[in-house]
Amino acid sequence: MNQTNTSFIDVNILDREFRVACPPDERAELLDAVAYLDKKMREIRDAGKIASVERIAIMAALNIAHELLTTRLGGGFDLAAFKRRTQAMQAVIDAALAEQDELF
Repeated sequence: MNQTNTSFIDVNILDREFRVACPPDERAELLDAVAYLDKKMREIRDAGKIASVERIAIMAALNIAHELLTTRLGGGFDLAAFKRRTQAMQAVIDAALAEQDELF
């Protein structure tokens, strides 16, 4: 990571604040990751079986790692295929909107 292009962002995960280094062009992805991790940790905490924040973080990490490995091995959601389909749908929508614009 190039330090000259890195800024810092304050994030909250499970009601705790952390300062994280992040290139400006990756800020949106970092915030998505923070929201996802926070959601997973809250789900584990709210289930009431684990009280320690450290254990909650480890269980969330294990759950997320499992999701990632399942996806990579083809047994889960194929993110690349989803992105391709979303882009194709966006192209169709853009074309349809362009045709509508020509009518007016």
